[in-house]
Amino acid sequence: MRVAEYVKFDAVGLAELVAKGEVTSAELEAAAREAAEAVNPRINAVVETWPADDEPHPRRAPLGGVPFLIKDIGVAMAGRRTEMGSRLAAGNVASADSFLMRRFRRAGLVTIGRTATAEMAYGVTTEPVLYGATRNPWNPERSAGGSSGGSAAAVAAGVVPIAHATDAVGSLRIPASCNGLFGLKPTRGRVSMGPDFDEMFSGLAVQGSVSRTVRDSAVLLDRIRRPEPGDPYVAPEPSRPYAVEVTRPPDPLRIGVLAQAWGGRRTTAPVAHALSRTVCLLEALGHRVAEVQVDLGAGWEEFVQANAVLWTANLASSVDRLAATLGRPVDSSTLEPVTLAGYHYGQRVGAARFVTALGIRNRVARSLARYFDAYDMLLTPTLPELPVPLGTYAEGAEALDGAGWIGRVLERSPFTTPFNAAGTPAMSVPVTADVETGLPIGMQFAAGYGLECRLFRLAGQLEQASPWSDRTPAVWAGGAFGGVVMAGGSGRPGPGLGCPG
Repeated sequence: MRVAEYVKFDAVGLAELVAKGEVTSAELEAAAREAAEAVNPRINAVVETWPADDEPHPRRAPLGGVPFLIKDIGVAMAGRRTEMGSRLAAGNVASADSFLMRRFRRAGLVTIGRTATAEMAYGVTTEPVLYGATRNPWNPERSAGGSSGGSAAAVAAGVVPIAHATDAVGSLRIPASCNGLFGLKPTRGRVSMGPDFDEMFSGLAVQGSVSRTVRDSAVLLDRIRRPEPGDPYVAPEPSRPYAVEVTRPPDPLRIGVLAQAWGGRRTTAPVAHALSRTVCLLEALGHRVAEVQVDLGAGWEEFVQANAVLWTANLASSVDRLAATLGRPVDSSTLEPVTLAGYHYGQRVGAARFVTALGIRNRVARSLARYFDAYDMLLTPTLPELPVPLGTYAEGAEALDGAGWIGRVLERSPFTTPFNAAGTPAMSVPVTADVETGLPIGMQFAAGYGLECRLFRLAGQLEQASPWSDRTPAVWAGGAFGGVVMAGGSGRPGPGLGCPG
């Protein structure tokens, strides 16, 4: 199969070709490798590829034979390096598959490599010292987001149709938005984090994927959901497969719109314009949309400090474990300045502060749960601004302590983090793009605990009404350059949440 043909299919479509015998898994793997060789020198998304293992992949599985990439953190593949984007873990090889890796195998996916991540997933841009910056395929001078920026850039550029991602502060939704992809953060407990990451960031982190089509994400989540024995968090089972939900148009929904984020960072004009066009689309589809104010359940600074405590304490524990296992020092030779600052901050977090931070997490969860008693969903921009130029996050970062770095991260991505604290599902949907630059703009939809079904129904409807999979970035394995098609009109942002005139 030629690359130009390979990139026309999503993961489900490729698996159907394999099941029919029209193409082999080996041919798909060869096309994926050729695609990576063509685009990766320009975007630096894939840090390592390897030959497919000898284990037979179930051809009739929903994703049988489909090339796949895993993020360099949060999942372990036996015999392969997992370095967490850090010099501290350079050369580290996993001794066994994690639970999630076993499920990827059973889904029929053919894992051919790993993607770049921010060091220790400790940020929302992917610019690690270990392997260098990942570039956005839409504009290589811009960030691909993070910490799953490598996975998102690889999918957006056509290397694979779907890739593994994690999300503890928006690390899946943010790169989905930056790269024009669909990305759904599942409910806490939906996908097992075990056996080594059960309490990753104290329940803030979840496992998922980024993809070019909604059905790909739905099919994969169907294959990887369900708890393992002893998991600390367990989400209620859905009544139907998510792949079925995608095909079921939702009933008219009550959707609240939060145009300006908690914390005071203003939404920029291009994003506000995109939000207005999204509201118009939702109203045209029969949904009831109204601007709302949402009580976070904590003051913004209190929320930031709680996240700083949870993040840095977990970081310090992970760093100590890695350093002891690999026999390496914890200093500037092994960790980047912001990670090292977070490590030192986390060492000073006492038990009482940690428990208090968990209490704030739970207050936020209860406050957002009350909102979802009144509304079916909440709509926000995924990010308040367009993808930022590379290096933006590094400006003055050497002067920040652990809490200061978390404050910077949350200030620039204020819409996503509360749903990690609450444990509720949220998705970034690429319904539109900036009319001037062509850069994608993701819209975030959040629903109540355990209600991914509701999100998938709406996502399927939006994908039908405003298709995005035929938009291709400047760096594209299929060879289509500059063919950006934007949905939803043009012109300057209109007033409020109304349709632009």
